[in-house]
Amino acid sequence: MRAALLQMTSSDDPADNLRTVSDMLRDARANGARFALTPEVTNCVSTSRSHQNAVLHFETDDPTLAGLRALCAELGIWLLIGSLGLKTGDADGRFANRSFLIDDTGAIVARYDKIHMFDVGVTPEETYRESDGFRPGTQAVVADTPFGKVGMTVCYDVRFAHLHRALAKAGARILTVPAAFSHVTGAAHWEVLLRARAIETGCFVLAPAQTGQHEASRGQSRRTHGHSLAVAPWGEVLLDAGTAPGVAYVDLDLDLVDKARRKVPALTHDREFTAPG
Repeated sequence: MRAALLQMTSSDDPADNLRTVSDMLRDARANGARFALTPEVTNCVSTSRSHQNAVLHFETDDPTLAGLRALCAELGIWLLIGSLGLKTGDADGRFANRSFLIDDTGAIVARYDKIHMFDVGVTPEETYRESDGFRPGTQAVVADTPFGKVGMTVCYDVRFAHLHRALAKAGARILTVPAAFSHVTGAAHWEVLLRARAIETGCFVLAPAQTGQHEASRGQSRRTHGHSLAVAPWGEVLLDAGTAPGVAYVDLDLDLVDKARRKVPALTHDREFTAPG
């Protein structure tokens, strides 16, 4: 099964980003991909709450979601929209960071709201408070596809091994980790975290990423790490897309999931224990 990882440098203009991802998706299908994946915040990379309020939509009328659903139906391709920033109507005004799995008829198969919020101080100059603008999700999601069950996560979720283990134990054979990873933490941790999640679960890990310098019409510009990765269940890196925007391809042999889990059946070896303290 051929998968296509779409590596993007999304701007804070959703219409422009939709044109970019649509062109990439057409290329992916023309090159034989059955499953394509976009990065986190495909529709808008912005640090400005006021700008987000001006350009983001509710799910029911979001033009990016509608446009990509129609394109999936036209092309006959499955798509993981890594995530979209969406209005929620919450009293505190926070948005959802929501991933969508779309089938080849354009139907929404699954939704996942990012659970873990990136509230960190990477350096004195680079701090993030994702929970100020986005509400955290509460529900882990595994979805059925013709090529196996998919466990959905987003970016900072990758640091929480128990989430990915729960997805694998619920039947996931592919884990998706779309991201807009910091270039600082990405250089240090991105690959090793993704390889660890693959090894621990015996799953394929597909991680499409934002890359480069994201210029903003309002708010601060932002830099992301790139290096979209595909990792095999035994931990080998099958694909590293580097730092240039574009479409990268990987052919997945899902039998490797069973082979890895037979060699090290760690998902069946859980034992109860008493926590310290």
